[in-house]
This record gives sequence, C-alpha cells and structure tokens, in this order.
Amino acid sequence: MLHYAVVFFVIAIIAALLGFGGIASGAAGIAKILFIVFLVLAVVSLVANLIKK
Repeated sequence: MLHYAVVFFVIAIIAALLGFGGIASGAAGIAKILFIVFLVLAVVSLVANLIKK
C-alpha cells in the first residue's frame, strides 16, 4: 500500500511540473488517503503483535 502511495505522489509531482493542476491535486489526494490507510494498518498490526505476545 505504501508503494501505491509513493507512485501516486510521483505522478502528482510530474503532473504538477507539466502544468496539469487538476490531475496533480487528485493524485496527491489519493496518495494522502493511501498513506493514512497504510499508517492505520501498520498501527493495528503492531498492536495485534504486542497483544499476541
């Protein structure tokens, strides 16, 4: 999931450099959502492993 967030972030940067503001903001929004989902899943996994031990 983190990989996809980075991919969308790179797409947003390239689109912004080429002047496609709408596409850049959309890709940045998707990257932000994917990164937040990644963080939530990472924390849940960490807590689950701590409880399991």
